Amino acid sequence: MKHSTVYRGIFILLCTTILVSISFSQISSGGDKKMPSQEEMMANWKAAMTPGDMHKKLEIFVGSWNAESKTWDKGPNSPPTISKGSAQYSLVYGGRYLKEEFKGDMMGQHFVGTGYTAYDNLKKKYTGTWIDNMGTAISTMEGTMDDEGKTLTFWGKMDNAMTGEMNQDVKYVYHIIDKNKHIFESYMGAAAQPNFQITYTRKK
Repeated sequence: MKHSTVYRGIFILLCTTILVSISFSQISSGGDKKMPSQEEMMANWKAAMTPGDMHKKLEIFVGSWNAESKTWDKGPNSPPTISKGSAQYSLVYGGRYLKEEFKGDMMGQHFVGTGYTAYDNLKKKYTGTWIDNMGTAISTMEGTMDDEGKTLTFWGKMDNAMTGEMNQDVKYVYHIIDKNKHIFESYMGAAAQPNFQITYTRKK
């Protein structure tokens, strides 16, 4: 086990050295571009890896939640299918990522899912991933939060297994009502109404 850890560390160091060398050659070939000093590169790396104010805005989600799901599977004007569930949010890796673990029922079937939300210091955007037991794809998304920290909006693509449509536009919106309640909504394409909604209420 000890040897495995050492070899892994050497491998990571070698990969880092190769990447820095590639970056150096690319910058050098640019002519006018100046290669940053080692101190500047380390400072840039530290800034990119350090959680900041945008990460702290995710702290409001941390905790245990009851969840009520509504699915408009028969169209926006039909009564929704209502399901119950629960969720556990936690900050991981030193506050860099928000992890959600969801479990419950969805349209009469057992449902479990795991999502990660992060703020990418380089892209200056929130990013997210989602996986669950009702598919085999990893959903990815990018988005922004308003200045008040009340609305977190993501955009992404999805392949619709029921219709066969690929790379369908999808929008996800978190409405943060207060520290004890938030609402998640999913919109397909340019739809004005959500096709899916979860209301989270903090457990006492």
